[in-house]
Amino acid sequence: MKILLSSYACEPGKGSEPGIGWNVAREIANYHQVWVLTSNTHRLAIEDELARNKVPNLNFVYLDPFGWVYDWSYEGKRSQMSVYLHYYLWQIMAYFVARPLHQKINFDVVHHITYGRYSSPSFLVFLSVPFVWGPVGGAESAPKAFWQKHSLRARVYENLRNLLRRFGESDPFVHLTAKKSVVAIAATEETAQRFAALGCKKIEVYGAVGIPKADIEQLIQISSTQCRPFRFISTGRLLHWKGFHFGLRAFAQTNLPDAEYWIIGDGPEREFLESLAQELGIADRVNFWGTLSRQETLSKLGECDVLIHPSLHDSGGWVVLEAMAAGQPVICLNLGGPGIQVTKETGFKVPADSPEQAVNDIATAMMRLAKEPELRLKMGEAGRERVREVYNWEVKGKYLAQIYQTVAGNS
Repeated sequence: MKILLSSYACEPGKGSEPGIGWNVAREIANYHQVWVLTSNTHRLAIEDELARNKVPNLNFVYLDPFGWVYDWSYEGKRSQMSVYLHYYLWQIMAYFVARPLHQKINFDVVHHITYGRYSSPSFLVFLSVPFVWGPVGGAESAPKAFWQKHSLRARVYENLRNLLRRFGESDPFVHLTAKKSVVAIAATEETAQRFAALGCKKIEVYGAVGIPKADIEQLIQISSTQCRPFRFISTGRLLHWKGFHFGLRAFAQTNLPDAEYWIIGDGPEREFLESLAQELGIADRVNFWGTLSRQETLSKLGECDVLIHPSLHDSGGWVVLEAMAAGQPVICLNLGGPGIQVTKETGFKVPADSPEQAVNDIATAMMRLAKEPELRLKMGEAGRERVREVYNWEVKGKYLAQIYQTVAGNS
């Protein structure tokens, strides 16, 4: 079949949204002819990759509104409002580029991939071609009970995030996107509920993130050695909603005087987290590694035993899958993407009823995994198997290819 993918963010060798866009396109090209609409931001990286590794059936169309190519190199200077504006204008332009392309090629299915945000529309629904939406997320919120522990800055952030989401839901084009989708794929249960409220007819829940087969094999080779202190690890940007402060408080409650806690990443919460470790009396056993390369991060992961990922609203959770592929149990909150990725066989999904309860439950899970090596090994092996069977990009590509067959056959 002829498939048109809308993938604003799409780049080989990347994680997050660009990685999702690229891996979906790459896998779908194994089954169908694919045209990808994306931003010129990613053009150089895509063309370099295709020059080295040509992919039959994969074509790219680059576009940006009014020639405005967003410069992502100014990581700390960009405004979120300008990102939203650029993305919205890009979506409008994508329709006007896709319409003559469709008249020429006659697409069988149109599929929106990135951005994976349910509260933003896709104007490609007006092409009168079966439209698949997602997986997308974004409906996840920090439970209100946890806001009392937030700083003023964090509360402002959460309020603005909720306001933008409600503003998006009021957009009539978002409602049209929902109603015209033949299948809406939610990355999380929270997003599935919002899909239903928006009027989506057929909803499936399926995680957005995955791991390439080669990366899975590399992660499987990572094995932690026991001739060292027992170690917990958290990795990601140090933001309030990542919940690393819950991990530190839980670690302080454990009766594990010889254990260590490693934190990889940097961000605005680092100074607070370092002060908290001092206040809790655990600073000598907590190591803040800062920002590391991917290879360095994987090396550190291999020197640890359990991943702590107490995020309050993650749609994805790449590090969760990487830890599972490396054979490490995961302790997370039962929220968002990690709440779907982790099962009772692969780790502990802690309820998020209150900050105190969550910290106590995380501490209990930490002690169990530290003191029960057989349980830890059993969960680690189950995690590896789950990634192979569910979160391998090859598996996800087959899933999407089957959806295309179904929707095209019913049109």
